[in-house]
Amino acid sequence: MVLGSDLRRGNGRGVAAVAVLVLAAALTACSDDSGGGSSAPPPTPSVRQSSSAEPSSTAPSDPAAAEKEVTQNWEKFFDPAVSQKDKQAVLENGDQMTKVLQGFNGDKRGQQVQAKVEKVEFTSPTDANVTYSLTLKGATALPGASGTAVEQDGTWKVSVKTLCALVQLSGNESPGPGC
Repeated sequence: MVLGSDLRRGNGRGVAAVAVLVLAAALTACSDDSGGGSSAPPPTPSVRQSSSAEPSSTAPSDPAAAEKEVTQNWEKFFDPAVSQKDKQAVLENGDQMTKVLQGFNGDKRGQQVQAKVEKVEFTSPTDANVTYSLTLKGATALPGASGTAVEQDGTWKVSVKTLCALVQLSGNESPGPGC
């Protein structure tokens, strides 16, 4: 398989499984035996019509600027070259997610996963649905996934719900402290 090729024509499920295993391996060391935390549904592929360009009561006052920030911070969070500290800054409650991020950043395969934001749809002035694809070594591994972004302390961030759902999708029943 050539990196960057369209996996919908080939064995896309195999690569998606690899991405799930990458996340599982990266985050397995972060188990929390307390069993606490809320259950979040796994990210699911979806097709959404984005209406974020039109201001409304369900969008921030400047939807274009907010959409740009969501996209930049989402892709920053999944960029293997970005430091743990910088990832924590764009993750909701990032300071509480240290162990999960250490596991993810410390895994060689986890360092090869990136995200490409496809659509942002605001559901309130401080919440948005995000459609994105995860890539592994440049090849699409999880196309059309759904997650959420939240505005926290004046910054648009990847939601804890999204990170925890990815961890649960990987098969880790106890994603770690903060989930």
